Amino acid sequence: MAQLQRAFPVITAVNQHFWCGGADGHLHILRCANQHWIHPYAARCPLCGSAEIAPQPVSGLGTVAGFTVNHQPWLPDVPVPYVVAVIELAERHDLRLMTNMPRTPIEDVHVGMPVKVFFEQHGDIFLPLFEAA
Repeated sequence: MAQLQRAFPVITAVNQHFWCGGADGHLHILRCANQHWIHPYAARCPLCGSAEIAPQPVSGLGTVAGFTVNHQPWLPDVPVPYVVAVIELAERHDLRLMTNMPRTPIEDVHVGMPVKVFFEQHGDIFLPLFEAA
């Protein structure tokens, strides 16, 4: 029986900016014509309704808004334990994404911790991960 491996996203026109954007070393998030950040993807800005949206690089800095430590070995190529964190990006208090923090010792992770993005490349995909800033 084949073992499960880490799942990677299917790259489409609407998510390519996020999953492949790390090729230039920056995290890319959608922004509307009225300068509102949009994540996850939406065809229109949820704040103003604008359909004029385009990806823009962000600072890659943020803060741990919450986290959990997973001890269950769900996939054979993902060693346990590991942190699943919600990162609040510096650009806006409600601009958040869920990720892992593999370079930061688990015992050091805490809510309010300043973090920065780094990327783990898998072919054309650049997984945005975070570490202590």
